[in-house]
Amino acid sequence: MSGRNDAWADGQGRVYQASGDQYITEHHHHAPEWSGPDSVRRPAVGRAPAVLRDRVGEMDRLRAAVEPGVGNRVYVLHGLGGCGKTAVAYALFHHATGEAGRLGLWVNASDPASLRAGMLAVAADRGATDGELVGARSGLRPAADLVWHYLDHSDEPWLLVLDNADTPAILRDGGWLRTSPTGTVVVTTRQAAAHWWPGAELLQFGVLPREDAALVLRDLAPHAGSVEDAAEVADRLGRLPLALTLAGGFLAHQVIDPWTLADYGRRLDGGGSGLSPTDPIELIDQGAAAVGGDSRHLLSHTWQLSLDALATQGLPEAGRLLSLLACWSSDPLPLSVLSGAELEPTLPAFRVESALRGLLDHSLAELVPGEMRCLRTHGVLLGSVARTTPDDQREQLSAAAARLLLAVLPEVPDRGTQEPRVNLLAPHVIALLRRTANWAPNQSTVEAAAECALRLVTAVHRAGDYASALTLGSEAVELVNPRLGEDHVLVIGLRQRVARALFRLGRFEESEALYLHLLADCERALGPEASETLGTCLKLASPVINLGREADGIALIRRAAEGYTQLHGPVHPLTLIARSSLLDQTTQPTEATAGSTVVTDCRRELGEDHTITLGAELDYACALHHGERNTEALPYARSAFAKYVQRFGSDYPIALNARSTLSMILSALGQYTEAIEHGEKLVEGRTRVLGSTHPWTLFAKDLLDQYRRSQRNT
Repeated sequence: MSGRNDAWADGQGRVYQASGDQYITEHHHHAPEWSGPDSVRRPAVGRAPAVLRDRVGEMDRLRAAVEPGVGNRVYVLHGLGGCGKTAVAYALFHHATGEAGRLGLWVNASDPASLRAGMLAVAADRGATDGELVGARSGLRPAADLVWHYLDHSDEPWLLVLDNADTPAILRDGGWLRTSPTGTVVVTTRQAAAHWWPGAELLQFGVLPREDAALVLRDLAPHAGSVEDAAEVADRLGRLPLALTLAGGFLAHQVIDPWTLADYGRRLDGGGSGLSPTDPIELIDQGAAAVGGDSRHLLSHTWQLSLDALATQGLPEAGRLLSLLACWSSDPLPLSVLSGAELEPTLPAFRVESALRGLLDHSLAELVPGEMRCLRTHGVLLGSVARTTPDDQREQLSAAAARLLLAVLPEVPDRGTQEPRVNLLAPHVIALLRRTANWAPNQSTVEAAAECALRLVTAVHRAGDYASALTLGSEAVELVNPRLGEDHVLVIGLRQRVARALFRLGRFEESEALYLHLLADCERALGPEASETLGTCLKLASPVINLGREADGIALIRRAAEGYTQLHGPVHPLTLIARSSLLDQTTQPTEATAGSTVVTDCRRELGEDHTITLGAELDYACALHHGERNTEALPYARSAFAKYVQRFGSDYPIALNARSTLSMILSALGQYTEAIEHGEKLVEGRTRVLGSTHPWTLFAKDLLDQYRRSQRNT
């Protein structure tokens, strides 16, 4: 055959033309014609919130961005995973497509493939031809240019949401993020670093206010309990919108034996039946089925996405730093604590700064504004990280956390106002104790955590905050006692602080009972002459004397003074304190005369303005007053009072004690006008500091009445 054949093909057909015999085998692989999202006109979210709670200011700002004629704007909604950024974008989307009359376009920007497919679908929606789309998909023409050409020439104003853009490099490298006069772009992301978003307006999102957080639970499970029940559970969940949504969804979908909010709260705290999870994170995650169920809706997985991104960016140390932070509390942490932080070899000291910056940039932590620079990490996040920390890393982490706290807690706190960061460290010390109790590290690490607690409680007590010292000390004892035992010297120190706080709060019987128990334990475990035993004797004397048994109290002080002298010598600070305390109670003229020697020794050994010296001066004034040598006592009382007020302030408990002593001496000298003036200020101060029913406040009121009666009788 030598002629030519005319032929054509249709659809998937092919035309072959050849001379001679040919054997042709043809394989057809049919791929789908479209691999993009099914829709860009509807938000691709799991379960939208029934009502958007709080976020009023942010929504007002965003609604203004979709008003008629507004364009060329990019808004970046950034914050911790689960804080509700997508929910806000969803609410704005429906406002824009409804009340504002805009076209809404929604693209998943979590990975390059989803972003590219979604943006090309946007181009198709705005009129791009099949040929143009094929060229963009095959790389024959710039895909982003095609998309933005059609967005710029859209016949309708639009709102474009780029959701879950947690890796901004994806947007930058392809040129996907631009502005257009015909529309507004909203990006949701965990990436907070401003350099990724030039020209955009950044809106940060955090946890909800308590009232709104409670309403989220009530929206989902209205019959599960009261508003107050909801508020308490919301607090336990850290008021994080994702956690609230999971909890509410779980409660709303129970069928067989529905829980109340109170039931849920108890199970979060580890209570309840064996049929429910004992791990709080696992319990919260059970609600994921009600909100979509992917990894972004699981507390146990959602933050791993950010850590994976950090590792991809060359910052695997960020995950290790987050594990260290999980040893502490979600309360603001002074950044100075992280000075010297390291976990070799996974977190060398020179990488801590970049690791922290990575956490901040990915919204896994935030800086807290204020006079002291602090870092805050969400409690549920910390709990989730701690839950998944491998057993072989827990010892090193908890030991490092204790070491860093010890470096900033004062070893021997002085009386008076403490450095501001001391109070900020209180929740972190208790959290570390809880973590070590759960992780069960080596005893040395538990001891280091207990040492942190003892330093903290001592500092808080010496600042005059006895109620907080009692709470912290009691909790610390409860946490470390099972590991160290009540005879351990650190546990004894904590128990002594609890007993001392009880005494200062006027709970004398409870203080005496605890001190008696402590004394027996010290004598058995440490010996009758040990320093801790003698210290317990000295402190036991205070509640005993205040309960009216002066002779027994003086005997205890004398035992401590003699024991310290044998153990440390006559001018050791502990010995001087005991010798001074004896002056405060003695009525013997010979011992009162010896008080001048105590004052002299204190001034020589410690200095005239040392706290122990001031205490000796005041105690010597008491001794002279008891011996009716009030003229001699007055200069010592005035001096001690003036120095206490100058150093600690007029409301500091010891300053109030000095005012009491001074007023009694003035009254004994017949100087009633000045005595009454001090007596009135004493009553006011003790009422403010201790309350109106404290025994020392009542005693101050009795003194004032005596002064006034004495003045009337003159």
